[in-house]
Amino acid sequence: MSAIQDNQDTSVPHAISSDVFLHLLSPIEQDLLKEYKLLSQNLNILSGELAKMASVPTPEILDNLRVLERKMAIVFTLLKASVYSIFLQQQLHDEEGASY
Repeated sequence: MSAIQDNQDTSVPHAISSDVFLHLLSPIEQDLLKEYKLLSQNLNILSGELAKMASVPTPEILDNLRVLERKMAIVFTLLKASVYSIFLQQQLHDEEGASY
């Protein structure tokens, strides 16, 4: 009963400790749950490390982002030129149709 009382103090009001139902599981299911718990812990550690890495950009990442920014600017300029060309062609086509 103490496991239930301990979990009542957490943010989840009706949470029941996993140890209460652990005896109802087969050994394989228990091992699987332990592996999932270990995986969850490892993912939390990885998430923390990635958050630290993301908060301090490295010079290499910044250099790569600058190159990407220049390439995106070129693509955007080419896209604008293509759209402008389409509008001009459409305008010429409309003017030719109106003259007939």
